[in-house]
Amino acid sequence: MATPHDRPGESQHDRPAPEISTKKLREQSQLDFELDFLGRVLERDPYFVDALRAHAGNLASKGQYARALQLDRRLVRLVPENAIDWYNLACSYALMGMADPALDALERAFVLGYSWLRWVRKDPDLKSIRRDERFARLLEQFEGRA
Repeated sequence: MATPHDRPGESQHDRPAPEISTKKLREQSQLDFELDFLGRVLERDPYFVDALRAHAGNLASKGQYARALQLDRRLVRLVPENAIDWYNLACSYALMGMADPALDALERAFVLGYSWLRWVRKDPDLKSIRRDERFARLLEQFEGRA
């Protein structure tokens, strides 16, 4: 049912967004501002890859790992050959304690050319899989390419 503000042929995205008080904006952290802003951008265009990447990173920074994981999964579907997106997906899985998909995504990132192995060895996001013998094998397997 149309709301009183809807007009035939007009979607909710065609109307101006409700005003946000400048006081509220001043009180927001940069991270919260970006989360709000990018969330609104993605409501309008859920396939905006650069916004998805930034929003996923911000969600992870805020500790919202499940939501970041959803966006990282969307990213690798949209851009399946991007090694960094696969690496970020591996990090999201690892942060959620999901070792098998984390290692699979990490391997895919390496296959696609991710080569910053020094960072992989110390990235705090991968802490949950670092002691897994499969992690060590993956690093050995791709060490020569870096």
